[in-house]
Amino acid sequence: MKKLLLLPLVFIGLSSCEKSPAPAKSSGPELGVQAYTFRAGPLTDAIDKAKQLGIRYIEIYPGQELGGGMTGKVTHTMDAATRDALKKFASDRGMTITSYGVVNGGSDAEWKTIFDFGKAMNLRWITVEPDPKWLPLLSQLAKDSGIKVAIHNHAPPSKYADPNVALAAIAPFGPEIGLCADTGHWARSGFDPVASLRKAQGRIITLHFKDLNERTMDAQDMPWGTGTSDAAGMIAVLRESGFDGVALAEYEHDTPQLMDNLKLSAEFFRSAVAAPLADLVNGKVPAPGFTTDVPQEWADKRGQDSKRWPQPQPLFKADLSNAEFTPGSWTVKDGILSAKGGGGDIWTKESYGNFSLSLEFRCGEKVNSGVFLRCSDIVNWLNNAIEVQILQGDAPDQKQVVGAIFDCLAPTRQLPVKPGEWNRYVIIANGPKIKVRLNDEDIVDMNLDEWVTAGKNPDGTPNKFQKAYKDMARTGRIGLQDHGDPIEFRNLVVEKL
Repeated sequence: MKKLLLLPLVFIGLSSCEKSPAPAKSSGPELGVQAYTFRAGPLTDAIDKAKQLGIRYIEIYPGQELGGGMTGKVTHTMDAATRDALKKFASDRGMTITSYGVVNGGSDAEWKTIFDFGKAMNLRWITVEPDPKWLPLLSQLAKDSGIKVAIHNHAPPSKYADPNVALAAIAPFGPEIGLCADTGHWARSGFDPVASLRKAQGRIITLHFKDLNERTMDAQDMPWGTGTSDAAGMIAVLRESGFDGVALAEYEHDTPQLMDNLKLSAEFFRSAVAAPLADLVNGKVPAPGFTTDVPQEWADKRGQDSKRWPQPQPLFKADLSNAEFTPGSWTVKDGILSAKGGGGDIWTKESYGNFSLSLEFRCGEKVNSGVFLRCSDIVNWLNNAIEVQILQGDAPDQKQVVGAIFDCLAPTRQLPVKPGEWNRYVIIANGPKIKVRLNDEDIVDMNLDEWVTAGKNPDGTPNKFQKAYKDMARTGRIGLQDHGDPIEFRNLVVEKL
């Protein structure tokens, strides 16, 4: 995917009594992070990790250890010296602490303390989830301080779980009060995130932006653009409404792949903000590692019911528990699936009919391997699977070079595969049609129904198969070939069509 790199932020240190300069207007939403995403460590680690991701805005939350030589936890009662040390730590790294929350006050005095803390920290907004009785006071404190109030929504029993209720609660107030739209909790609560953002246009101050694997209370975070929340549709609504505030990434799912998933999410966000709006609306901005060759219904039904769309999934789990293979013959390390050579093929336990498969492979000199499609018998795979060839080097028969449907159909041209370099396949199986793209070049467009005779290709040349390809099963397992040579794969993602 094309990346949009954010320009480095030139940060001017401010003393506790100075006012933050107004942020420059952007051409769309900016990316930030909620420090709760990095709750396993102190706030200083969260700031450093956000910087590694190219993120320059962070919302802090109460209760996180400070770290960095600062004692205590984040709280609106921290002393001036600690506040100044925290601001300096962030500014030294080009980071802006935009906000604080989710936080609530239990009295007029505590609410005032929270806003005094906000002024001392030069915050732009405070994220809250208060009893509605406090809204008139919060409105006045916001006007007096110049710090906006962002009403957050947790799932029920939160009073603001329903976006209609939240919007009704803030309707009597001006722009000093708006929403912190938690798109994940909307999805968990049964509300379509895209439709909810559309309703809330003009009243959104910030977002806790999420993309979930399903719409249930047990849903987990996914890299943006790969879940059921329609991340592209949400960003499209923000752009259409002219929102140029900060969307905060908040990952609530504990995963050892946190930084990798956030990196993918940031890359998708930036590409979605940079792309032509029409492309974004029409589903032409895929997540990193995905193809745009998906059914047009994705675009047509965007925002109506995201859950009905096919959901991209890793082909194999990190522990290979959904794979069938000889123990020890395939291993996963740092996201790379490797065959030692000679240990046998690896197969999905699940069968697939119509699907889009995206993967990268890397091989040494003269390595032979392949990708098996719709295998109905993994013992007699030769006559019951379609093989997309992987080969480093040449072959006397063009139907056996890299990209070929092995022994049946040559690619439109042979592309070079250099030892040690990563190459990317996108393979689409849809009914009788098999399409192959190698390194962004379409090289195979096959119609299985044209292979009507066992052992013979439509051009009259022989092949070694005992079954005509038109009679091949249209549903079966996906496999990767171990042909005796070391071979590596990564970023294997399958999407049912």
